[in-house]
Amino acid sequence: MKNNLPKIVFSDFDGTLTDHTEFSEKFLTIISLLKKEETPLIIVTGRSLSWAHFFLTHFSDLSYVISEGGGVLSYRDNRGMIIDEYQVPKSDLEWLAKFSGELLKRFEGLKLSADSLGRVSDRAIELCDLEDVVVRNEIKKLMDEQNITYSTSNVHLNFWCGDISKYNAVKSLLEKFYPNISIEETMYFGDSLNDQSMFKMVEHSVGVSNISEVLLKLVDRPKVILTGEENSGPGGVLNYLVTLFDHKLN
Repeated sequence: MKNNLPKIVFSDFDGTLTDHTEFSEKFLTIISLLKKEETPLIIVTGRSLSWAHFFLTHFSDLSYVISEGGGVLSYRDNRGMIIDEYQVPKSDLEWLAKFSGELLKRFEGLKLSADSLGRVSDRAIELCDLEDVVVRNEIKKLMDEQNITYSTSNVHLNFWCGDISKYNAVKSLLEKFYPNISIEETMYFGDSLNDQSMFKMVEHSVGVSNISEVLLKLVDRPKVILTGEENSGPGGVLNYLVTLFDHKLN
């Protein structure tokens, strides 16, 4: 990455561009800063496809969004229509839908997250609904038996069928829309377990300070780990970018 300046900034959303799950003014400042530097910001989130549509329709400076942990790449075409490209075949989507129905029947009282209504390539369960360790372990055992992959974000246990990861979707996006930019020329910000594929494959990866909550559980860690409460969530992203781009101006 020439002069340590990224040509694209990729970032997780919850806990990274938000304070836990809450929007803040810092998120808007990050968008403005990167727009000024003519550096695209691409959100790579575990949130649902419906959230990807929200980002694209409410933030004109966001051109691409990867949602559902890498399951869907969304963007606007030259007519302004939103296009969704699923990163796994239809058969995997159908198997996931079937498994989800069986899961709810097997575990009485279990429910999917509210935003699962807007999900296609994955599903989610609120972590607050999985406080019973026995039930949680039984669910994970069933997923292992049924070849269902799962990961934990700040708020959800996400699960899916097929080869879905944030890195795979980022790689597809670069190949299609930025063929002259390599992954080595980008930067990634994250804070959670479901960011590990990016931490592993992106040389210039940064963990905001609240990653300390899961640091011991990470197999693949970001190359830079921020510390201090001021570098938690969007504060850490903003502070790091300000320092980075100010260095260019000096």
